[in-house]
Amino acid sequence: MKANARYKDSVFSLLFSNPDLLRELYSALEGVDLPSDVPVTINTLQDVLFMDRVNDISFEIGGRLIVLFEHQSTVNPNLPLRILMYIARLYEKIIDGRNIYTTKLIRIPKPDFYVLYNGNAELPDRAELRLSDMFEETAPLGIPEKEALLELRVKMININCGRNGELAEKCATLAGYSAFIGRVKELEREIRDRAEALRLAIEYCTEHDILKEFLEMHSKEVFGMLMTEWKLDDALAVRYEEGWEGGLERGLETTARNALAQGLPMETVQKITGLDMETLAKLQAGV
Repeated sequence: MKANARYKDSVFSLLFSNPDLLRELYSALEGVDLPSDVPVTINTLQDVLFMDRVNDISFEIGGRLIVLFEHQSTVNPNLPLRILMYIARLYEKIIDGRNIYTTKLIRIPKPDFYVLYNGNAELPDRAELRLSDMFEETAPLGIPEKEALLELRVKMININCGRNGELAEKCATLAGYSAFIGRVKELEREIRDRAEALRLAIEYCTEHDILKEFLEMHSKEVFGMLMTEWKLDDALAVRYEEGWEGGLERGLETTARNALAQGLPMETVQKITGLDMETLAKLQAGV
């Protein structure tokens, strides 16, 4: 990946793009010890879970289909539905060319879903998000409630530094990633300069053998990815903090104006908001 490339990957997806590291991470998450010769096939879909950013990884291992989603902003309660749409597309990719209308049973890998939370909110070490929590209630209409015939459960794991210590012991790479992000946040609180905090964190972790090889090889990408990722989070936060006051169009324009002020490319802002380029040009010009 070139240092001046358009940053679409996240640091998380770049770091864990190695099958051996994914095997190590999955073994830690499930509390198993998989042999090093168990094959890992990465089949991540592009631009599905989050617009213009890839912070998810999906892969097959030992008959399992794993979807990992690293999350640094406030956890979205709609994630089970978003992941349901993701997994449907993923299965479509996996069975490509096979006849699903045949009378012969088609075997598909069994799924596991994880959200690795690395944000600032105080959340428990582990929690579970369920698709069924999103279903409408039918009892008020006189229709008896019964067990949902469709369910999707997402395991949410807090990977902030100092949380879920057993994972850190079993997966050194995840521990290093958590320590790196934690160092960035600590420095940002101290000096109140995000860019400088990130530079100092990269320097500190390299000197203290925390993701040293990865950061030495990808320091420019890491800096660009995290700055873009956090600017995007800041821009999107406007939607929720202001409650979309003034209606949908005004909310989109507020989000776009904030994103442009953060320095995001106009093409990226268009993907976030869906506004046309002419409107974005006016917003950027302050019209």
